This record gives sequence, C-alpha cells and structure tokens, in this order.
Amino acid sequence: MTKRTLALITATIVSIIYGMTFTLAKDVMPNYVQAYGFIILRAGGATILFWLFWLFSRQSKSIREEQIEPKDYPRIVAAAFFGVALNMLSFFKGLSLTSPISASVLMVSTPMIVLVLSAIILKERMKKRMVFGLILGLIGTAFLILYGKSVGSASNASLGNFLVFVNAASYGLYLVLVKNLMEKYNPFNFAKWIYLIGFFMVLPFGWSEFVAVNWVSMPMAIYWRIGFVVVFSTFLTYLLNLLSMKELKPTTIAVFVYLQPVFATIFAISLGKDELTLVKIISAVLIFSGVSLVTQKKN
Repeated sequence: MTKRTLALITATIVSIIYGMTFTLAKDVMPNYVQAYGFIILRAGGATILFWLFWLFSRQSKSIREEQIEPKDYPRIVAAAFFGVALNMLSFFKGLSLTSPISASVLMVSTPMIVLVLSAIILKERMKKRMVFGLILGLIGTAFLILYGKSVGSASNASLGNFLVFVNAASYGLYLVLVKNLMEKYNPFNFAKWIYLIGFFMVLPFGWSEFVAVNWVSMPMAIYWRIGFVVVFSTFLTYLLNLLSMKELKPTTIAVFVYLQPVFATIFAISLGKDELTLVKIISAVLIFSGVSLVTQKKN
C-alpha cells in the first residue's frame, strides 16, 4: 500500500467520523450543553490529549528537540484562529440552530473555497478533471439539499446555515495555511500549539456556558457522545488530517467533505431518524464519483 493510498483511506475515515458527529453533537446541544460550552470541552479535551501524546509518544524526544522558526508563529496563530477558534465557534453554534444533515451538506462549499484559495496562495493549477469532479459533488449535494429529508429540529435554520458556511470557509483557509507548515514540522508539535492557542481564544466565549452545565442530571449516553466528539471528532480527526496533508494537496483533502452528507445520512438512518430514498442513492453515486475524479492521480 502506497503512502498516497493510505492517506486517501485516512481522509475517508475522517469523513465517516465527521458524518457521525453531526447527529451525536446535535443530541448534546442545546438540551444538555450550550454550543460554546461544548466548545470548551472539545478544545480543552483535545489540547490535553495532544500534549499528553507529545510527552509520552515514542518520538517525544525528537519532537521536543524540533524548534519552530519565529517567522512561522504568525501563521500558527492564524491557523489556530481559523482551524480551531472560528471553526468550532461557528460550527457548533450553527449546528445547534439547524439540523445535522442541513449542516453536513453545507460543508461541501469547503472544496470550492480551498480550490480558489490554493490557486491564489499556493499557485496550484485548477485542472479540468478536478473542476468537473467538484461540480459532480456539488450536484449530488444539491439533490440532498433540495429533496433530502432533514434530521433533527432547527430552531433558526437561516442563521444556523450561515454559521455553518462560515465554518466551511474558515476550515478551507485553515487547510491552505497549514500545508507548508506540515512539510516542515512534526504534526504533533504543530497540533499541540494550534489547540493550546485555540483553546485560549474560545475560552472567553464559552466559559459561562461551561460552568452552567448540570453534570449530575446528565444521562450517561450524553457523556459518551461528548467523549466521542472530544476523542474521535476532534483529537483523532485533526491528527489524521495532519498526517494526510503530508501526502495530499489541500484541494484533495477538502473534497472529502463531500462524503460527510452521505455518512451523516447513513448514520441517521441506522438510528431510525431518517429513511433511504432514490434521491439519496443518486446523490451518493454523484458525490463518490466527484471524489474519485479529484483524487485520482495520473500515471
């Protein structure tokens, strides 16, 4: 198995985890934990995990000896803002106001944003095959938006959808910002600083909601969902994304966002919260075809 193939598999796993997150996080917010309070849990928990991994991993000595160049600190702070702070604040607040599948399908604007930003910042060529793949994925997602049944309640869908779009734009810029950094530094050395800085950025927004959580009356199932979001949806997915960036371009990684509505729908169906229709099947075929076109590499 080549490194590129492994990176593509890793990116697919990330999409599966994110697809599950839309429904699981929605079960927590806002009934048990408000959106910004949940972000304190997510960012704080991931920060602890990254620093522990950095301290106790087999490569910890070599990682600690790695020095970050002063000129890269502004980019790291920017990555913390767009990849953690603004990303989480807009996504969780948006998800608390809209439905999981609506949120997941809006995330597909990320590849388009990354494609444009990569062309501007990284000077990447936009090949016709890639553009066609992105269009196919967008058509498949449009089917889900127009004809797919939403899961969950939406108290303010318009504002929620707008905030999810802000999240998509923020994440797209983050992918472009960290590409060059990933070629220079160990992912763990980079991630621990990203999350530590990002945690302090979100702390003023979520502290009051965090201390207001009633932990005693919270069902065990909600504890498990919170744990999944912290460990898998945050720590593991960011780690896997960082590893994938060593082999894949930002535009390639971003197109895997197209898989999230598919996995979000599958997970919702498995919980009995949605139903499978011909529209969803057609959408899945179009989305996977788009991913294939963007990720394939010429011999």
